[in-house]
Amino acid sequence: MGLLRLNRPCNDICLLFKDPFKLMMKSISLYKVALVAAIILLITSVAITATSSIADAGIFIICFFICLAVVFRGYEQLKGFAYSVVIFAVVTMALYYPSYFVQVNGFKFTILIPLLIQLIMFGMGTSMSVSDFVAVAKTPKAVLIGILAHFIIMPLLGFTLANLSGFEPEIAAGVILIGCSPSGMASNVMNYLAKANLALSITITAIATLLAPLLTPLLMKLLAGAFIEINMLTMMWDITKMVILPIAAGLLFNKLFHGKSKWLDAAMPLLSMLSIAFIILIITAAGRDSLLDIGLKLVLIVLIHNLSGYTLGYWSGRLFKMPERDCRTIAIEVGMQNGGLASGIAKGMGKIATVGLAPAVFGPLMNITGSILASYWHRRPPE
Repeated sequence: MGLLRLNRPCNDICLLFKDPFKLMMKSISLYKVALVAAIILLITSVAITATSSIADAGIFIICFFICLAVVFRGYEQLKGFAYSVVIFAVVTMALYYPSYFVQVNGFKFTILIPLLIQLIMFGMGTSMSVSDFVAVAKTPKAVLIGILAHFIIMPLLGFTLANLSGFEPEIAAGVILIGCSPSGMASNVMNYLAKANLALSITITAIATLLAPLLTPLLMKLLAGAFIEINMLTMMWDITKMVILPIAAGLLFNKLFHGKSKWLDAAMPLLSMLSIAFIILIITAAGRDSLLDIGLKLVLIVLIHNLSGYTLGYWSGRLFKMPERDCRTIAIEVGMQNGGLASGIAKGMGKIATVGLAPAVFGPLMNITGSILASYWHRRPPE
């Protein structure tokens, strides 16, 4: 062992004479290179903004976020934020270069949104089985409280904020729409990181998603009908196509090919994340002008909506004297919505550039706040 320790410096000295570049790359990790690049890009972006205009700093800001995401991947405590930083890069790209992501040679990228939602839902179905729904019989009280809290708190918050916002009707309707949508797979990931009740999280997400074709159009008709015209039957069918049929196909696939397609199990989470990023890219590019007009105000409204969902969701569990783990689970399930599905609904309404704006902003924000909350709870395990 002592000889091995002695030989390492000797080997490095030999390597210095033979291949100095290889030795340098051996001692410098990818994450350190990315960190240096991120610092240089940030300084460059600030300098260009100060001396010229922020409009000229686009490519440097985009590259900064990409390098920062790589840096975050190198640290265990920051790893959970890497995807959120990538979303910032995607949003920045759409704001600076929208023409590339609206249409190409007459082909409109918004056509892809329902297909991407179906891909995400199919992936959700492949990760589930009928046995997942057995948890409903084991913990009916927790599931019922979670579902009721989800479909009461967020829609009413959305309705209140939409009325207080002063937004034009279609953008205000988007705030209500994100509140009326079910929770998504991101909530399951955050519950896992928070050491909450993952089985309860998966069950609430699954049932809320299956109820969406009925409850989302009904709530939109009741709460958003004053802002825009809502065709309940059309919306129900759109949600069924985007949610129920792909999940059913995923469940069937899982039953027939369980354990036979491990490559798909590994690929689906990555495909889902890429799909969500591309949906946000398309929506942000389509609604760029409106977003620049009301951007900060919309971000503030959406942030209040999201944080209030966490708070009221948690205390609804406490009100019914539920265990701490279950209270955390309901908090995250209530506060985190399926922004992708809301975007797909907005596309079905033909209002992706207005109604789709709030869901496009909500998605990245909830990933950031959810990551922070999950990290906080992860360091404080429930007794």
